[in-house]
Amino acid sequence: MLGKAAIEPAYDDVTGSLIYILTPEKAPLPTHAADSAQAPLYIVVYPQGSTVKTNLNCEGVPGNCPDHDGLIAGIATRNMPEVYGTDSTKVVGHDHLLAPQASGGDFNIAWDVIEVLFTNSAAANNHLTTKAQVEAAIKNKDAIPIDLGISFDCAVVPSQSYWHGTPIG
Repeated sequence: MLGKAAIEPAYDDVTGSLIYILTPEKAPLPTHAADSAQAPLYIVVYPQGSTVKTNLNCEGVPGNCPDHDGLIAGIATRNMPEVYGTDSTKVVGHDHLLAPQASGGDFNIAWDVIEVLFTNSAAANNHLTTKAQVEAAIKNKDAIPIDLGISFDCAVVPSQSYWHGTPIG
């Protein structure tokens, strides 16, 4: 937390580099932005047994994203129990992927949340940090997208903002 805002790590979905996003505490959820004013925010979820266990934006349930990690893991276990099992507390974690300003990707302040679930355990051993990797996994039927039907506002901020914040969770 920094002031009255949560700051979380994410991946730039164009380059795969680490970025940080800020969501104000009282930001409307969901936002009511027109579809044309939204961009995708992918949440890629990793199951128990995945070799991708470190450098995830949100690790564990409950983990370092207490406001949403349980919800995200629950969606994974309900929709793909053959990969994620039925115990949401065993989900390894997830990453946030979005395109920051001037990246050349889909950018906006309102983000349409799309959860990405692996369809098999072998595919879940690949750390997806770009939109191109997500799209390839979906095309190859190694993952499925689930549009959560919500959007929210957040802004990309410098890494110094994150490091000056107070840890939560």
